[in-house]
Amino acid sequence: MPGVLAKIMPEFIGRGWTIYGDASTASAWVEAELPQEKLNTSVPDTATLCLILGGDGTMLRAARQLGFSGIPLLGINLGFLGFLTAHQADIAHISIQKYFANQLIRDERCTLRATVIRDSIELKSYDVLNDVVITKGVISRVLNLDLIIDGGFAAHIRADGLIVATPTGSTAYALSAGGPILHPTLKAWTIAPICPHSLNMRPTVVPSSMGVTVLMSDAEEANLTLDGQVSQPIQPGDSIQVYDSGGCVTLLQDPETPFFTMLRQKMHWNRE
Repeated sequence: MPGVLAKIMPEFIGRGWTIYGDASTASAWVEAELPQEKLNTSVPDTATLCLILGGDGTMLRAARQLGFSGIPLLGINLGFLGFLTAHQADIAHISIQKYFANQLIRDERCTLRATVIRDSIELKSYDVLNDVVITKGVISRVLNLDLIIDGGFAAHIRADGLIVATPTGSTAYALSAGGPILHPTLKAWTIAPICPHSLNMRPTVVPSSMGVTVLMSDAEEANLTLDGQVSQPIQPGDSIQVYDSGGCVTLLQDPETPFFTMLRQKMHWNRE
């Protein structure tokens, strides 16, 4: 991180920007030999830009902190894969120059909201960029779930869990569970069972206008996980309602690296 900071932050400092970063940034800032008085070690409620140095997990955390409020996110990939943090670290300074030249495009990703209902009372609601995952606990017991789509009963599922993913999350856990890759511009969800006890239970794509409800008919020690970072215990009788949040998270992308170019790079398509 210090090397990347040393290359890109003078672009902001030279323009008189006020720069905020969490406490973990401070040591890298000093190591990069940047002026210490130019870094405010806090995260503001609003900003012009949120610059992420890290991997997709860092991007998802930034989305929770700032992205859902409409602040655009620009991700520099310091992680392993980087579907969301698509700008490469070795040319990060070029990405920043393109930002100031208005050469990056706004990639608006649809988001969903997951609400836990218990005894007819709304227990908790979460905004989600990637996926909503229902999984069993540490004891290996199959979950029994009733799936309701657009108000109508769709299926009774016996499985280790269930994933509801946005197009952004279609390249994450849902892909490992056999789901399809959705183009980010689609307004749709992937519903993917995890290790279903039925060979004909396949991942399904539905329009984002259709609400999805999961009834936990048998769910001892089950958990609800949001974007792989927030966990909520769930009980038998709970229902999880998943629907379009009506908002979006804006990623700033390089038009010279379209989605399928990135897939070829990350998924190693067409390699001899």
